[in-house]
Amino acid sequence: SVVACQEQAALALEAPHAEVHAYVQAHPVKHADETGWREARSRAWLWTAVTSFVTVFLVQARRSTDAARALLGDACGVLITDRWGAYGFWPDLARQLCWAHLKRDFIKIQERGGPDATLAAALLAERDQMFAWWHRVRDGTLARSTFRRYMKPLQDRVYHLLGEGMVHGSAKTMKTCRLLRKHADALWTFVYREGVEPTNNAAELRIRHAVLWRKTSYGTHSPDGSRFVERVLTAHATLRQQNRNVLDFLREACVAALSHAPSPSLLPQPT
Repeated sequence: SVVACQEQAALALEAPHAEVHAYVQAHPVKHADETGWREARSRAWLWTAVTSFVTVFLVQARRSTDAARALLGDACGVLITDRWGAYGFWPDLARQLCWAHLKRDFIKIQERGGPDATLAAALLAERDQMFAWWHRVRDGTLARSTFRRYMKPLQDRVYHLLGEGMVHGSAKTMKTCRLLRKHADALWTFVYREGVEPTNNAAELRIRHAVLWRKTSYGTHSPDGSRFVERVLTAHATLRQQNRNVLDFLREACVAALSHAPSPSLLPQPT
């Protein structure tokens, strides 16, 4: 009976889920992330893409570029992610690498000691200064034009430090610095584009509920179960973002499906 109800709910949420998915792909700014999943005792991945008012989830068998394209579509707008290679098809000038993840990378470099530690300390100091200014921009106490002027020499210093790491660092540090220099344009998109954050916290926050669900349910047993999960997670996260009642929407969607009426929409409602 429970499975039958899930199947009915999944069908009722099919159209709203597709509508949200298309909305996210066309949105000018979005965050993306992925986490491990299980489907029929095989490894799978739960992907998410997040905007200011909607979130979409997909369960896919791979953590590949094809899976990222299935989630995000063609490169449209600015994408904020970590450094996972599956997102490499997105142009660097329209991508923002997460500085929270970069902090972890710098700490790993610092823990190697020696010249690596000196390099990492300098990079972390530049990061801290950057966020001190950025928080003032968000608070309205520092004009964005002034912030951009402050950031130019900081960007040059970071680029120079990464160059030093490519020459004088350990093998792992050299590799990290080389990759960051290669995608240097993706470090600073938030400086020049309104509405872009320097971290991927929005996606990590939305995917946390799904991670807790996975830890208690151990994933899904079939593709049908995965469709239910991705659709109900999409509805739950999106409705919470919009301060709308989740159970009321699910009831409305199921009634519409049973009466062959148009499905309710998960898109932001006009105020």
